[in-house]
Amino acid sequence: MVLTVDGLRMRYGDTEVLHDVSFDAGAGEVIALLGPNGAGKSTTIEILEGFRLRSAGRVEVLGVDPAAGDERWRSRVGIVLQSWRDHGNWRVRELLHHLGSYYAPYATPWPADELLDAVGLAAQAKQKIRTLSGGQRRRLDVAIGIVGRPDILFLDEPTAGFDPEARYEFHELVRGLAVDQGTTILLTTHDLDEARKLAHRILVLAAGRIIASGTASQLIAAADVGSLEDAYLALVRQEHR
Repeated sequence: MVLTVDGLRMRYGDTEVLHDVSFDAGAGEVIALLGPNGAGKSTTIEILEGFRLRSAGRVEVLGVDPAAGDERWRSRVGIVLQSWRDHGNWRVRELLHHLGSYYAPYATPWPADELLDAVGLAAQAKQKIRTLSGGQRRRLDVAIGIVGRPDILFLDEPTAGFDPEARYEFHELVRGLAVDQGTTILLTTHDLDEARKLAHRILVLAAGRIIASGTASQLIAAADVGSLEDAYLALVRQEHR
């Protein structure tokens, strides 16, 4: 398994925000993590990325405890945050070439021009970052996340604010990474249609617990409703009763 989570718990003071969370993911699998605000999605992702220490449980990403991940391990992990701050005067190709140089001791980075083609930014290669549109900026965020050819990619609300065309093109990019590159992808999203289209498996997190896991069709059938939205709402409402 690329990712294994077993009995994960997280406590802040007297408040436990994650309770016995367990799941796994294989190579090339796309997992969507759904849940209301405050469910624990961001905390879970931050623990898996090695940015936050857990209170209890076993976590392995690429066979390593993220809390002990070294630079070689980090070179195999891609992260796309909700927002990214950098100098707007960087030109797109220059930034990707510069960032790729950091991976060279541990991996073969994606050549900047090939990466620009892959994310649909070849025409913007010489533009300054501050001149990019919102959709182009998000494509660059993904390029930054995958410049080191990661084995696993974490996407946090990847298409927030996208127009329909940009969202469609982004979904095609994610599918390509999973199918063609074998990249394991874990994404958090509030967009149920996005989860339905992209994910091989959907995890519903509520009040710090995984309350359901399966394909969109399986969740719909289990809830005996007509849509993923109805299934999701039924699950979350039941948890809060």
